[in-house]
Amino acid sequence: MRKYLLFASILVATIAVGRVQNFTLLDQNGDAHELYYYSDANAIVLTVQGNGCPVVRHGLIDLREIRSQFEDQGVLFLMINSNLQDDRLSIAKEAEEWEIDFPIMVDDTQLVGESLGLTRTGEYLVIDPESWGVTYRGPINDRITFERTLEQAENHYLVDAISSTLAGESVEPHGDPIPGCLINFPNQVTEDSTLPDYAKNVAPIMQENCVACHVTGGIGPWAMSDYNMIRGFAPMIREVIMTKRMPPWHADPHIGEWENDRSLSEDDVRTVINWIDAGAPRGSGADPLAALAPLENQFNLGRPDMIVELPEYEVPATGTVDYQYFTVPGNLLEGKWLRAMDVLPGDSRVVHHLLMGTVDSQRERRRGGVFDNFIGGYAPGESGDISPEGTGIFIPAGHDFMVQMHYTPFGKTTIDRTKIGLYFYDEPPEKYLRHTVVISFRLKIPPNEKRHSEHAYFTFDRDATIYQLLPHAHYRAFSSKFTLVNPDGSEELLLSVPNYDFNWQTGYRFDTPVSVKAGSRLVHETVYDNSVQNPGNPDPNKTVRWGLQSWQEMLYGAVTYSYDEETTSNPLPRENYMRKAQMMGMDDKNIDGLITKNELTGLSARQIRANWSEFDTNTDGGLDQDEYWNAIEVSTNRLRELQRRRSQQQSQ
Repeated sequence: MRKYLLFASILVATIAVGRVQNFTLLDQNGDAHELYYYSDANAIVLTVQGNGCPVVRHGLIDLREIRSQFEDQGVLFLMINSNLQDDRLSIAKEAEEWEIDFPIMVDDTQLVGESLGLTRTGEYLVIDPESWGVTYRGPINDRITFERTLEQAENHYLVDAISSTLAGESVEPHGDPIPGCLINFPNQVTEDSTLPDYAKNVAPIMQENCVACHVTGGIGPWAMSDYNMIRGFAPMIREVIMTKRMPPWHADPHIGEWENDRSLSEDDVRTVINWIDAGAPRGSGADPLAALAPLENQFNLGRPDMIVELPEYEVPATGTVDYQYFTVPGNLLEGKWLRAMDVLPGDSRVVHHLLMGTVDSQRERRRGGVFDNFIGGYAPGESGDISPEGTGIFIPAGHDFMVQMHYTPFGKTTIDRTKIGLYFYDEPPEKYLRHTVVISFRLKIPPNEKRHSEHAYFTFDRDATIYQLLPHAHYRAFSSKFTLVNPDGSEELLLSVPNYDFNWQTGYRFDTPVSVKAGSRLVHETVYDNSVQNPGNPDPNKTVRWGLQSWQEMLYGAVTYSYDEETTSNPLPRENYMRKAQMMGMDDKNIDGLITKNELTGLSARQIRANWSEFDTNTDGGLDQDEYWNAIEVSTNRLRELQRRRSQQQSQ
């Protein structure tokens, strides 16, 4: 027992004066908080919260007063809950009942609480972002003790600690114990604990969750080839797991269930982190990673029925590469139903993503990126695009393949020649697989703004089934989500990505596809961080608008679905409806199903306003989807005719 107490006291003392390691946690509302992101704060106050703890509840009044005193001085106030018995739902209920308007970060694995040396709720930590050291830890004041609660405090420990930290002065220690509720850390590693074993416990986790990318020939920057590599990268592995950068899975674990979920379980996270914190011991037994074979340069889904080879393209070592559009003859003598596609990058280090579709070879060639029929895409980490069971995409005879390629230089000139494998059905599937995009070209992200939100929606005019959602944006995206608004007005959050990462373009496939009633609206929202706190921000001083390149931005939510009544033998002509629904969802900012005069934007806005009575045929003061589409078409044609006449006059 004495050895354990000595071990614990050394740990706490080390944490108290040392550097707090970075972490990312979600709060009671599902918002992500990365500690080091708040480096622009002058001080961070961290309250150890616990449901039902009277000390925490009694201290809320004092804490709110302290926040009002210091928040205009750049002091950030956060809470953390490391209780084994509390979960996000119960924490959210506690916050609602007690009107807690502080973010309460949920420490699901208890690893952050352990690393901070927490023992009781009701403890307050002051962190200096300049050094990431803890300048103070203890009670808020002496008003609340184990024995009694006074009306007024005589000693204001937390206030004094914040003031000293802001002034760059040392913080005077206090003598009062922390009167909060004990936190149970049953899995905390002690001197007498049995540590995870590398061969039996750690390597299998890496093998199952990591080596698909971190293997010789894979897309990972280094290969998990043996124990020595894992030990060497152990501090980095710890960092990327604790900040939720790896594995590359960014969906909120409390929202939805996903067929392709590649996140680590809480038990696996604890196993890896505890092993690293113990010094990453080798232990005994054969090394499972040493036997891994290099990744073979072949299609993941087996031999394709057809291979589409893209032309060679030289990617420079540095700089920006414009999106490349390659057209390859299809040479299909008869139409085919596509079951799956797989991509074999020529150089996975430079292929950020690709989109593939078909274009009618007999039609006049249109600008790059406009498909007659969308097929699918690829991004790092995806291992084949397989249609949901019983669904497929029709590729007509006489169509060519068009591929949009996004290349990102990595510091060395290389030649890419990507191959795309197509897999066909022998017989037509039952259902027609469709793709649409919830999109907005109207982006206007102000400079130096930490949180700027943009949204759009898509209305389903028929009963449908959604299989997959994919949020896409660029470097300034902070978070993204999809919400289904049912015809009765009720809402369901389908997908939340609290810490969006542009480096990984993940399609989130529902474990159980979502049924959608006609009249439902799928709302896609992305929040952008155009501030200096965003380390990937190309230029925080610019107003950012829509564009293909990474320094521009997108609001682009890809949806894979099928109409319940549509079959492959009886497809519905829906192309015109798609464009109507996208335009409506882009410009109807208050999502009420009507476009008002003050919502009009774009080149046609002036024309539509000038002829409002012509387009508002039902005189309800707004344009519904059909009215708005008609207004756009008529106004666009009039503008084109006006421009044609002006050109003729100038040429005469």
